[in-house]
Order: sequence, then structure tokens, then C-alpha cells
Amino acid sequence: MINSFIRLTIVTFIFLFSACKKEDAVLPTSPNGKDPVSTVDAYAAIKAFFGVEIDPLNLPNYANQGKPGYITKDNTGSNNITNEKATIGRVLFYDKNLSINNSISCGSCHKQAFAFSDTALVSNGVLGGVTDRHSMRLINARFGEETRFFWDERAISLEAQTTQPIANHVEMGFSGQSGRDNISSLLVKLQKIGYYNELFKFAYGDVSITEARMQECLAQFVRSIQSFDSKYDAGRTLANNANQDFSNFTATENEGKRLFMTPPVFDANSSRIGGGLGCNNCHRAPEFDIDPRSRNNGVIALASGTGQDITVTRAPSLRDLMNAEGVLNGRMMHSGGVRDLATAISHYGGFINDNANLDQRLKPNGRNVQRLNLQQTEISSVVAFIKTLSGKNVYTDKRWSTPFK
Repeated sequence: MINSFIRLTIVTFIFLFSACKKEDAVLPTSPNGKDPVSTVDAYAAIKAFFGVEIDPLNLPNYANQGKPGYITKDNTGSNNITNEKATIGRVLFYDKNLSINNSISCGSCHKQAFAFSDTALVSNGVLGGVTDRHSMRLINARFGEETRFFWDERAISLEAQTTQPIANHVEMGFSGQSGRDNISSLLVKLQKIGYYNELFKFAYGDVSITEARMQECLAQFVRSIQSFDSKYDAGRTLANNANQDFSNFTATENEGKRLFMTPPVFDANSSRIGGGLGCNNCHRAPEFDIDPRSRNNGVIALASGTGQDITVTRAPSLRDLMNAEGVLNGRMMHSGGVRDLATAISHYGGFINDNANLDQRLKPNGRNVQRLNLQQTEISSVVAFIKTLSGKNVYTDKRWSTPFK
């Protein structure tokens, strides 16, 4: 009886063992035919945190966006845009984890609804801090000859610019000053977040997060933000060249374009006696980017209203200075002190503050600051023209929206 029980037990064990081996044999294998395929979801943390906002297997098109053939300036350099790295840039841009107290992101100061600028005079930083200057619009940052960034051009490239606000004591706080952590601590912090491990693994092949990689991804995202669906673009596409009247423009808009594009004629005292306003000398069509050789524009005030700020030479593109409804996307100039477009144009007509760093194009005879002797109709025409530079898609395109819902 006992022997029979033992034999039955042995037979049962052999049967179960064989069944297990058979089950093992039908497991799916990897392409090498040897190793079982892992059933672990490589994007579990991304899916859990972002849901439908980010699908690693179906990323938005950042890398191969179309642009008009007449757009030729490009400061991309060697950091060519990829969908994977621009997606990381999008997450970094909107992630409040990049601030010392998890309260501020890049997107807090550069809002999509306002062409990636801010309507406030200065933007809020961490723990009651505020920015030194008005937040610059980020539209078409890629499409310009200028490679330096910030109003005062202190960053030699967009890549170098991207992490400076993070390391700024009053902006995002990882300064290493007054007992605060530095940016190295931020890298450790991000390394512990599951979705970053998966995103960097997807884009780079490993989970290492470095400042250089953050700069690369943030710069790709910012350069991907583009706007070429304006009334100006529609007219330029139909025209043989930029100087002829655009068939879709009103007479006022075409006159504003002529005034913008045509250099002024001055007398010996730098007083305008003919020609246009010469805006294109510095804000160069069709990108409407700032000439990288530009110096101070005669606005010398600090955003705080105290002291002087004459180092400023950088400016954003004039595209999307206002939205498609004609509403300004924020204050103008680095000081944020100009709140309507007519005042901005009038500044160049006769309210320029002379200083040691003034752009010499604003002193046509080398001695006297220009006087454009503007007529109200001329100001109105140029305002009408600049309104044609505004698109619509950039304000709503999900590629550039926050993935943190």
C-alpha cells in the first residue's frame, strides 16, 4: 500500500514537471530565439502619470515640421530636433519639480496663451522672488541669425540659456546659495522620478540625466515652437517678392509694410525728411528676427523702475507680438514699460534715450538721435502691418501645451 502511494506520488511529480517544462517551451522568445521576451511595460510610469498626453509610440511631429521656403535663418546648429528629445523638453518645460520648492516651471513665466511670454511686468519666481526683466516671447526662437539668448545676450546659445533660470536664486532656486541645493541636486531628484527614467531611456538608450542632456532637450522643445500661419505668410506666398503689395492686405496694411521695410531719408540733423521708418534695419523680414549686431534701442529703464539697463541688445521676433484678435500678448521691451504698440513705434520717432551703448543706426549722423517726425496715419499703418504677423495655431497646438493635466 505504501509502495503504491510512493509510486503514484513519483508519477504525479514527473507529470507536473513535464507539464511545466512544456509550458516553458511555448513562451515567446526575443529575435535571437533564445531569451524570453520581457512582459514588463517599458513605458508604465509615463502612461500612469501622463495618460493619453504622451504616447511614446506615437509622438507628435517636432522634427519635421514644414516652414515656408522664404524662411532661411536658422540657429539650430548641431542640436537637430528629434521627436523623442523634444518630448522630454516639453515635460521639463512644464515640470514644477525643476524649482527648489516645486512651485515654478519654465511654463509659469512663458505661457502658451501669450505666445510663451507673460502679461505681468515681471514674473514670479520661488519664495517671493521675481525676474529682473520682462519675460521674453519664445515664438520662432529658432528662426533667427542670433545665437545668443536673454535680453542682455549673456547666454552664448539657447542650450546654455535653458538651465540658467533653474540655477537662478530668485527664479527657480537651484542656486547653491544661502543653503539651497544646486543643479546637481536637481539631477539626483529627477533621477528618482519614474517617467524621467523611461523618457531618457527611450531617447538616449540609458537613464542617465545630465545638465547637458536637459539643455539639449529643452532647447529642442523651444526651437520647435513655430508660427507661420499669419496673414503675412498667406500674402507672401501669393507674392513674387516681399516688397510688392500683398493681394490679401488692405491698403493700410500694405502702406504699413512699405513704411516698415523702407529706410528713412534724414537731413544733417538726423531729422527724417522722406522715405519710410526703417524698422527692417533691425527687425528683419521675413523672420522679423533681431539683427545680432543690434545694441541698445534707447530704452534704458529697469523693470523695477530704478536705475538704468543699457546692456540690452537682444529682442524676440516681432511675430505674434499680439494674438490673432489684435490683443497684445504682454508688455513690450525688456523693461515691460511699453503697453501698446503705437507707443512702441512712437518711441523710435523721438523718445530715444541716448547712451553709451545706443545702436548707431538710431544716430544716423553719428551725433544726433533720429527724429522720424511720425504722422498719426503712419503709426496706424505700421500697427496694422504688425498685426498681420500673428498666427493662430501656436496658441492651441497640443505639442506645445503642458502634459501635466
